[in-house]
Amino acid sequence: MKEKIFEAVQYIKNKVPFEPEVALVLGSGLGDFADNIENAIKIPYGEIPNFPKSTVQGHKGQFVFGKVGGKYVCIMQGRVHYYEGYPMYQVVFPEYVMAGLGVKTLILTNAVGGINENMKVNTFACIKDHINFTGYNPLIGSYYVDMGVRFLSLNNLYDKDLRELALKVAKKLNITLNEAVYAQTSGPTYETPAEVRALKALGVDTCGMSTAIEAIAGAHSGMKVLAISNISNKAAGLAKIEPTHSEVLENSNTIKQDFKNLLENIIKEL
Repeated sequence: MKEKIFEAVQYIKNKVPFEPEVALVLGSGLGDFADNIENAIKIPYGEIPNFPKSTVQGHKGQFVFGKVGGKYVCIMQGRVHYYEGYPMYQVVFPEYVMAGLGVKTLILTNAVGGINENMKVNTFACIKDHINFTGYNPLIGSYYVDMGVRFLSLNNLYDKDLRELALKVAKKLNITLNEAVYAQTSGPTYETPAEVRALKALGVDTCGMSTAIEAIAGAHSGMKVLAISNISNKAAGLAKIEPTHSEVLENSNTIKQDFKNLLENIIKEL
């Protein structure tokens, strides 16, 4: 894996003349954030050695490099998921590549189902902690001392200082941003109503099919992690309609201006 990461990093470095400070991973329906960056350098995942390809609607599957908020950024316009059939080490491969490019701050975004009924659809939630229900940890496997510690503490996985900054920025912009405990399931099925009731009993506020394992890999590779969710639908059994991917994309589209303002201002304040 070390050699594969190195090959991917070197390929990107040969095409990008600067070292990004901040990386963003854009979730379902949120990829438009990267479309208006000036002097953007775009690299499709399929061109990068060893890099997994995104296959999900709403994920363009490319890196976009440029400037946001006065800082050089690396943006993943779409991610890969465990449910796409990739082994877990490939799902988190991008995080190690971004760390290898010099990124110090990783901002993960996603579209999630709302479980806490006080958190409304089309508002945002800052993840403060998670429960990993994928049944797998991305650090399982061979250990390389120069890739991170073997036994990683997750006490401050979602960096407290970054969360406080995000909440401050959201308040200034009059954008609703709650703090949430998030649960990642494997997907691709949505959770059953019984599973949602169980998650609620465990204190979970939101749920989805990505992010927690990426956060672990990001922290393991030395980056500080912030994760912001768009609550794009109510979780199963909490709404009169069935959850669908079309609903996720449609609702994500309605909040894209607030999303853009929030992220740009967070990056500016870093």
